[in-house]
Amino acid sequence: MIRVVLADDQMLVRAGFRALLDAQPDIGVAGEASDGEEAVRLVGELRPDVVLMDIRMPVMDGLAATRRITGDERLADVKVVMLTTFELDEYVFEAIRSGASGFLVKDTEPEELLRAVRAVVEGDALLSPGVTRRLIAEFAARSKGPAEAQGLGELTEREREVMALVGIGLSNEEIARRLVVSPLTAKTHVSRTMVKLGARDRAQLVVLAYESGLVRPGWLG
Repeated sequence: MIRVVLADDQMLVRAGFRALLDAQPDIGVAGEASDGEEAVRLVGELRPDVVLMDIRMPVMDGLAATRRITGDERLADVKVVMLTTFELDEYVFEAIRSGASGFLVKDTEPEELLRAVRAVVEGDALLSPGVTRRLIAEFAARSKGPAEAQGLGELTEREREVMALVGIGLSNEEIARRLVVSPLTAKTHVSRTMVKLGARDRAQLVVLAYESGLVRPGWLG
């Protein structure tokens, strides 16, 4: 059973998400929070698999709450998905830097929300190629230049190649087709790369791929 904590200051939003999630045989809502501080406390007590976290909340916003959660080693297995009002939310960049596994627009289709919850539990990031390109552009505007990521020197040539492809937003299946290997082999390469670099998920690989210079703005592989 996938256990979810809902963090949103709008009761109707939480009620809608709860009704959808609790209706699934493999997903259940473990708790609800109306502000970031309450979300941090609940996550520490309940240790859910996924947190659906609104960015704008009172007392403590979703970004600060996410940093508290992802910075706690005891909660390393908890995945945070940020909820935004618009896809171009100015805080998406900071959400990924804060350790979020991805983001969802609040009015997303129900099927997409369910797919997203299941995907992050499997270790996938909710970053479309279009969003990835915007993130990379944002890195380009803010970064002073490539920096050597800790552990990068331990990667094989193939793992570096896979990391770069993850960086431009390709899925395991797309990476497999690009490299002419099986999806399972692609997934294994991605997993090993994450372990070597200490990345929580694919979203962090995107960050590291750019910061290390493996991916540059406008590069499509």
